[in-house]
Amino acid sequence: MQMRGLPAAMLLALLAPCVHAAAAPECGSLRLPTSVKGEILQQKMQPAGGFQPEGASRMENLPAFCRVVAVLKPTVQSQIRVEVWLPQNWNGKLMGVGNGGFSGSIAYAALADGLQRGYATASTDTGHEGSSGRFALEQPQKVIDFGYRAVHEMTLVAKRFVQDYYRNAAQHAYWVGCSAGGRQGLQSAQRYPEDYDGIVAGAPALDWTGRASSALRVAQAVRATPAARVDTRAMTLLHQAALAACDASDGLVDGVIESPQRCRFDPQVTRCTDSASGTSSADSSCLAPAQAEAARAIYEAPANSATGRAITGLYPGSELGWATWAGNQPFATAIDHFRYVVYADPAWSLQQFRFDRDAPRAEKQDDNTINALNPDLARFFQRGGKLLQYHGWSDPQISPGVSPQYYESVAARIGDMARVNASYRLFMVPGMAHCSGGDGASRFDMVPALENWVERGVAPGEIIAQRERGGAVDRTRRLCAWPRVARYDGSGDPNAAASFRCENP
Repeated sequence: MQMRGLPAAMLLALLAPCVHAAAAPECGSLRLPTSVKGEILQQKMQPAGGFQPEGASRMENLPAFCRVVAVLKPTVQSQIRVEVWLPQNWNGKLMGVGNGGFSGSIAYAALADGLQRGYATASTDTGHEGSSGRFALEQPQKVIDFGYRAVHEMTLVAKRFVQDYYRNAAQHAYWVGCSAGGRQGLQSAQRYPEDYDGIVAGAPALDWTGRASSALRVAQAVRATPAARVDTRAMTLLHQAALAACDASDGLVDGVIESPQRCRFDPQVTRCTDSASGTSSADSSCLAPAQAEAARAIYEAPANSATGRAITGLYPGSELGWATWAGNQPFATAIDHFRYVVYADPAWSLQQFRFDRDAPRAEKQDDNTINALNPDLARFFQRGGKLLQYHGWSDPQISPGVSPQYYESVAARIGDMARVNASYRLFMVPGMAHCSGGDGASRFDMVPALENWVERGVAPGEIIAQRERGGAVDRTRRLCAWPRVARYDGSGDPNAAASFRCENP
């Protein structure tokens, strides 16, 4: 049958959002599948406009949607809270959104973003409340829920709600997350390759135990003596010295190091020298020897003594954010992991940590429950899954070195770069801090790129990123698919992406 020259099937596809909206029943008729243990706590239609979830900030300019809140109980210990938001004007797709840190809350802002894009959107608290790791103490099933099961169970239920509410299955399912959310996306690709057609994994905490070990190793280094503390003055001096050493490597001095992994910066150049002239460790223009040694430890990438895999540190250019690992308090997520997961001892302290012993112990004990280090993405690739990963080179919370390391491990496992490039792209972001911010161009949207790749077969080789200052865009840059890097052409506007080209290093 033809209608105005178009096949009926094509016309229906073009009208899909309207068809879905018209077919949607009253909010309140959804049920959990009989195979799923749990209960629906709330089903309510939310009108367009402002909305304030319980215990969260108010959000504005939301479209009308059906809000479904449920708790899932796949084990006796499990209490996995999920929310699924079903818009009236649906784009025909599902988006799962990720968490941060120990992830004990619904990601409402991410739910709202997906909803505003037209997606049916789902989030989980990963099976516990709050940001502490205390929930894991002698609760192995809750650790599994947090590690990977909660997201999988949420995804299955969300797909069922979509099917029942709209009378249509989602055309595509996407995952979008950063930090712990990036780790969750990689877990989905590794364990449940049919859950998502496309995944955005930003700054993924994929080496969760290694990050914890690195942060505690650094915490001990900056506490080795009172003189070793790396204060704000020391961070500033180190940052200036790192830029002086490596900023110009991309052909332009712009306050950002394009390729920190190739930067040969030795923090000893900032060290004060004792001399007859009276220069001392108190000199404001240099660092005490103990501070320079602590800085060296922060950049260091010692190996897991059991596996030989480097557990990477922080990179030149990240110094202004070092208070995360080297501040007045040890990194809380790292302390909690060893206190409640590795040693199951609430009294465990930083003084008991030994890197050579505890880094291998934590990784072996975890066995990729929280870590997402499995390089075997063959099943995800085979079914057509697409993975977009990004990471800021100036990330001071999750070492950016883990992302190229994981990419290379996948490439080695698959053994065919054509297959890898057809399904997996990594974008390293110069000057970006953890998930956002920093001195580089760190504002970009990976979702359209993922949609184009999955739905139209257009693989992203470059992503345009912006930097804002004072509410205005003052710089754009090309983000290049790994391992390529952006190089300045030598004559164009130094603040315009068009003046840069992606080239092999």
